[in-house]
Amino acid sequence: MNDDFNIDVLEGEQCPFCKKNTLTLREAEREIPFFGRVVVFSMDCENEECGYHKADVEALDNKPAVKCSLVVSSKDDLKVRVIKSSFATIVIPRIGSIEPGEASNGYVTNVEGIINRIKRQVEFLRDNAEDDSERKKAKNMVKKLTKVLMGQEEITINLNDPSGNSAIISDKTVKK
Repeated sequence: MNDDFNIDVLEGEQCPFCKKNTLTLREAEREIPFFGRVVVFSMDCENEECGYHKADVEALDNKPAVKCSLVVSSKDDLKVRVIKSSFATIVIPRIGSIEPGEASNGYVTNVEGIINRIKRQVEFLRDNAEDDSERKKAKNMVKKLTKVLMGQEEITINLNDPSGNSAIISDKTVKK
């Protein structure tokens, strides 16, 4: 992938939360192989008391809704490119999910990045669990995800995006 692209930056805009002129907007257009042209954008408030952040990715071509899955069965699968819009839901059955919503962000990452995001969520649940059974369940999920990251265990990642702005880019991806 060619990472040489221009980023348009607008600084000093009004933040929608703190109302101060400390918002920086960034937008870049890039080509993602086997997916097409996308616009990646973000908003970041530089006010330390606020810290608002929002990011998303949008395909420049209209795309149909996406529903697909990938069985992650080797370390090579961790390198598979994932494009996730803020409208997408990612689910790892019996482990966890990344849901769309007001605070949801879009991004371009890989399977390893998705697993690490979910692993951090589960670690938070483990560390803040009220009872021992919840803590033990979360601890076992973290172990499973760690084994997946080491290429020692298999999981399935499901992606659903009604906007069509997401994809798992692999020959192993199964469209549903």
